[in-house]
Amino acid sequence: MSTQSPTTNELRHLIQKNKRADLVFSLIGLFALMIGMLTFAALFAQMAIAGWERLNPEFFTNFPSRRAGSAGILSAWVGSTLVMLVTATAAVPLGVAAGIYLEEYATRNWVTDIIEINVTNLAGVPSIVYGLLALSVFVYGFGLGQSIASAGLTLALLILPIIIVATREAIRSIPQHVREAAYGLGATRWQVTRDHIVPYSTPGILTGIIIGMSRAIGETAPIITIGALTFIAFLPPSPVGPEFPWLSFEWLKSGFTVMPIQMFNWTSRPEEAFQINAAAAGFILVLMTLSMNGLAIWIRFRLRKNINW
Repeated sequence: MSTQSPTTNELRHLIQKNKRADLVFSLIGLFALMIGMLTFAALFAQMAIAGWERLNPEFFTNFPSRRAGSAGILSAWVGSTLVMLVTATAAVPLGVAAGIYLEEYATRNWVTDIIEINVTNLAGVPSIVYGLLALSVFVYGFGLGQSIASAGLTLALLILPIIIVATREAIRSIPQHVREAAYGLGATRWQVTRDHIVPYSTPGILTGIIIGMSRAIGETAPIITIGALTFIAFLPPSPVGPEFPWLSFEWLKSGFTVMPIQMFNWTSRPEEAFQINAAAAGFILVLMTLSMNGLAIWIRFRLRKNINW
């Protein structure tokens, strides 16, 4: 049974039809992108305009106060920085190592399939669930209390699935011929992973880490669940100690607050001056998030320039 080949006119008509479909899809995507960008720009500009009068050095160096004019975010941004330090220290090495193991070393069987399904599902679990888990495990189970360590570990659990999934996707994007060439030259699996897989996938892994950290820095529900303070007028102990080895970990046990909770506290007050403070704090929080993403984009660009397949 023979099939009739399409004529030149039919091929030309099919190509034009597909080009029109591509154009329509591109316009729809551009429209959706513009809606998201314009919405973000409008909200960002509104926060900047509303809180501009409070953006002065005293706003960064003052503690929260019942008087809006003298209130600041010192304890909030210091707390956010320390909590993010614990989160990154706990989540990044564990998440990257787990992603590398699942993609390069794990045997394909039903146990691995169950792990992969659960990791993927955990990436979409509401953050309040992690807060309840941390309350029973870290706060009461391990006796860490309502501390920076509990908050950092809670947020580490929150972003761990994101980092694992991003690491695996970055590794999968590496062409198979890179592995085959290395194995052909006699390299072991560890040498291939260390010298080729990890360096080439670093830009993608870094992107996933920053996405996870950007989510963690703006989370409120799990931090409130484990008992973060809404009003705090002191700083945690300094991580730098007076004696050798000049490091102190007492700050891990300290009470804390973070930027989202400080904003929540101010927005719950009826005075307009506190609303202005909240807008200024929101503007700073968005700048912190944008700075993290900008740094990730710059590092990823520099790393990709040095990659030769």
